[in-house]
Amino acid sequence: MGLAEAGARVEYAGRTLRVSPDGRFVFGVGRDASGPLAIQIIRRDGQVQVHSLAVTPRDWPEERIDGVPPSTVNPPPAIAERIKREQARVAEARLRDDARNDFAQTFIWPVQGRVSGRFGNRRVYNGEPGAAHSGMDIAAPEGVAVKAPAAGVVTFADPGLYLTGGTLLLDHGHGISSNFLHLSRLDVKVGDRVAQGQVVGAVGATGRATGPHLHWGMNWFDVRIDPLLVLETSGAPAP
Repeated sequence: MGLAEAGARVEYAGRTLRVSPDGRFVFGVGRDASGPLAIQIIRRDGQVQVHSLAVTPRDWPEERIDGVPPSTVNPPPAIAERIKREQARVAEARLRDDARNDFAQTFIWPVQGRVSGRFGNRRVYNGEPGAAHSGMDIAAPEGVAVKAPAAGVVTFADPGLYLTGGTLLLDHGHGISSNFLHLSRLDVKVGDRVAQGQVVGAVGATGRATGPHLHWGMNWFDVRIDPLLVLETSGAPAP
């Protein structure tokens, strides 16, 4: 998150970022990005400022996940097509670019528990390499309430996606969104305005899961970002 003078234009990675009336803007850096990154700020008087940001390399350990249903690792053609359609619906919801500044809140943990899966780690399912982990898994018993880590608007809610089961997207404004997967229950619907700390669903093991846990992912539009870093940057206390 950054701050520019009111009325400035901010550009990053080929995008013109939304800038709030008080000058706030936000962007995300992907798992495999390398630096330095250039942030360009065009002031109201036309003066251009370019800020260079270094990117600290991270190690991505391997996580082996065994015991998941084989049909979720190598789905038959009809199921693969269903997964593709469902993922397209979720991707469309992430395109939203509201002027709300909910992302500027100090994020809180949606559930209390041990981090059982790290963002970005290389996943191996039933011995077969898969995509890097797109969020953070938090171990918690089934039925535990999931709370909104920051305020937002529900942009996607479906109790039965094939891979992710009960799936909920909460938009925090300026392209920042949270997604909660494998839910056993959804307590909100698309269009609902949600306050920070409000219960939005319950921990489950639906979809491709070997046991109950909350998968919490975050995005800046189509760029996946690490929720744990957002918590640390915003000063949220550990669970």
